[in-house]
Amino acid sequence: MRLTDLVAGLAHPFAGADHILAMVAIGLWGVVAGGRALWAWPTAFVGMVLVGFAAATLGLSVPFVEPAIGCSIVVLGLLVALAARAPVWLGAVIAGAFAFFHGHAHGTQAAMAGAGLVGYATGFSIATAALHAMGLAGGLLLARSAGGEPLLRATGGVVAVSGLVLMASIS
Repeated sequence: MRLTDLVAGLAHPFAGADHILAMVAIGLWGVVAGGRALWAWPTAFVGMVLVGFAAATLGLSVPFVEPAIGCSIVVLGLLVALAARAPVWLGAVIAGAFAFFHGHAHGTQAAMAGAGLVGYATGFSIATAALHAMGLAGGLLLARSAGGEPLLRATGGVVAVSGLVLMASIS
């Protein structure tokens, strides 16, 4: 495993607003739901982002990757804004479905760049988990602040609107 591949993988999720917003939103939504969702939904995301990565590097062509990533931001932001609670298994399925598309994008970019796949995947997995942790920490701070839940929900609204803006800029 080359250090340059690890560093490239670590940097990639922080290089795009789409990845940052979606991954932070998973953490925020986990805070809304509480309990096991705090760790289960980020874990499901990281696991499925690796599946999407593997699919892309093995040459599986998946349609609508970029629109799905944009939709993930909007939907996850709305789930936070609406304080949507879901059974842990359903939240994991939602997180995992969106993660697959994010992982596919990572895999496609890594393959095009000729990156060492193990180092790159290790790096972006760590960065993804770090972004989830930032969302969890930020969400917990917001939830426990003077404004409490309304601030957390407003943050979800900002994420959803940001997703719409990103989607409009892609079209």
